[in-house]
Amino acid sequence: MTHTARRIGRTLALVLPVVLVLSGTLAVSTVPWAGQASQSQMLTASAENVAAPAEPLAPQDVLREKLLTELQVKDPAVALTHLQREVEARPSLAEHCMSIARDLGRAAVDHYGPARAQRFSRPVCDTSFATGVSQQTMGH
Repeated sequence: MTHTARRIGRTLALVLPVVLVLSGTLAVSTVPWAGQASQSQMLTASAENVAAPAEPLAPQDVLREKLLTELQVKDPAVALTHLQREVEARPSLAEHCMSIARDLGRAAVDHYGPARAQRFSRPVCDTSFATGVSQQTMGH
């Protein structure tokens, strides 16, 4: 039995690398970028992707990204203060305040941990920051 197992092992050790190399070579040679497709088609496809204009972000998304970056660079207290000021300056952002504060709370847990993130909590946007902290801590 040991002799048979050795024989099978030796056969696999010799045949398996050859099979893997051949199958890899065949796989690479069948993809479009390997040179079988015309170059003009590939250039046209990439030119179409570049020509499509990027859709501008909504004001609340711009603010969210700015505050999340600020949270990483400075701390959640600074981001929450700026959120409160922005909502006061632009009342149209008030409807998004809770979701932005929740996202800040989640990001604070990821960056600072649950205990430290909770220390930054304050009543901005109906305590949504604290809700985000607790949701992220519980894994929701």
